[in-house]
Order: sequence, then C-alpha cells, then structure tokens
Amino acid sequence: MVKKDKEIMNLLKTSKGQLEGIIKMVEDDRYCVDISKQILAVQALLRKINLKILEKHIKNCVRQAFVEGNGDEKVDEIIDIISKYTRQ
Repeated sequence: MVKKDKEIMNLLKTSKGQLEGIIKMVEDDRYCVDISKQILAVQALLRKINLKILEKHIKNCVRQAFVEGNGDEKVDEIIDIISKYTRQ
C-alpha cells in the first residue's frame, strides 16, 4: 500500500510545497525562467514518485496476481502506463 510508505508521502508533500511555491511565484510576477525551472523540478520529483509507486505495484500487486494466475491483466496495465509515460 502506498499510503503506508513514508518516503512516498514525504515526496508528495515536498512536491505539494513546491507547487505552492510556484503559485506564489506567479502571483508575485516573478521571472518566467525561474518559474519554469521550478516547474521542471516538480515534474522530475513527480516522475520519481511515480516510478516508486510503480515499483511497489510490480513487487506486490503484480507478483501476487501471477501467484493467483491472473498476472497477464496486471502486465497489460503496466504496459499501458509505460506507453503513457514514454509519450511525455
């Protein structure tokens, strides 16, 4: 379960703080390039979080699905996510 993963929760809270900082930067009419750099930082952090969540999913849910005999469905889900991830 992701909810119980303190590292993921801390990373999400960090990204939330960064987003709030970006909103403040926009409200304060800060330099566009500085805002853009902060947006890129948040995107990188969200990618990192997403990979950690997918890793947990593969190690837990997908592994369990194979034990139960329905792993193909979980593999299809992962392939769908990866295809969306690579289009970014």
